Amino acid sequence: MDTVTIKAKGISVTLDLTVGHIADITVDSDGRQLKPLHRAPWIDAGETLPPDLPQGTVRLSGDFLCAPFSASDIEAAPLHGWPANSAWDVTASEATSDGWRAVFRLRRTVMGATVDKIFTLRNSHPFLYQEHVFSGGSGAVSAAHHPMAAMRDGGRLAFSPKRFAGTLDAPLEPDPARGRFKLSYPARSTDLTRFPATGGGTLDLTDYRMEDEREDFITLVEADHDGPGWTALARRAEQDLVLVLKNPAELPVTMLWFSNGGRDYAPWSSRHRGVLGIEDGRAAIGHAASIDDNWLKREGVATAFTLGGEVSFRHVIGTLPLASGEPPRAIGTASGHMHLTGDGSTRDVAFDSDFLRIGQPG
Repeated sequence: MDTVTIKAKGISVTLDLTVGHIADITVDSDGRQLKPLHRAPWIDAGETLPPDLPQGTVRLSGDFLCAPFSASDIEAAPLHGWPANSAWDVTASEATSDGWRAVFRLRRTVMGATVDKIFTLRNSHPFLYQEHVFSGGSGAVSAAHHPMAAMRDGGRLAFSPKRFAGTLDAPLEPDPARGRFKLSYPARSTDLTRFPATGGGTLDLTDYRMEDEREDFITLVEADHDGPGWTALARRAEQDLVLVLKNPAELPVTMLWFSNGGRDYAPWSSRHRGVLGIEDGRAAIGHAASIDDNWLKREGVATAFTLGGEVSFRHVIGTLPLASGEPPRAIGTASGHMHLTGDGSTRDVAFDSDFLRIGQPG
């Protein structure tokens, strides 16, 4: 069994057990089937791929756990660690009074820790509620979620309050023979609508434009506030709203990966287009950098979890129909609902407002 699917009223989720990637989320809403997550075009193409690719790239889809995030340069493992590249087992899967709950365990360990992935679905909630639990182990490890949405005609973005956005010292694809980028490296801005662009000028991070062929990576640092951290992506052609939520105390940064035809080599081959990674984490780039001194730590931002005992963090992915093409300006969660506020409009949807443990002692 390579995949397992769990369901509740109005939602189904499929996990690829070979690598721990979510292969599909489908939400039934207003007579439509909404599919918020991306699946790499080469997975089902039956083509021969470069032999040195990590399995997490071969099976790239949906969302997955990175532990560590990026390079595994402390404990030997592929890019983004064993949770994103090796097998998981189903240890529990059963109906609950209001939906479904499933537990999966990584066959390998991370820094000696056992890793469990817990999915919870609730009837008539258009969300997947996720928790990851590290038990035992020693040392420290960075971690992040890696949800990816794909767009046929771009989209508009909105975020919970951020302190600033910053790029790394160098772009992902610095060699013009292999790819291209649009943002300036390194650079920083407190205005997400005016981020320095390579060659001068600025780019609006809240506007995903299909004509901007690029491979860009940028980190958003959460501001101090008392609500959930969130990213809202209004996809134009799909006429839906993709929502990704976190507890900023657990996952203080959101890393955005703009992958829009910006890599020319296999398996990307300029066809990986319209993809946005919304990667909430507690991480710098690479395991060693995350547990050592780094630019985020110097800003007071935690970049790793200390292992030993039990460590857990939670995350939510969901989707709603949306015809306007504009994301909400504010999102609040309370009393079993999510409240979305836009320009002159409000919307309430069923949501487990206790799940993210906002304001609870860690």
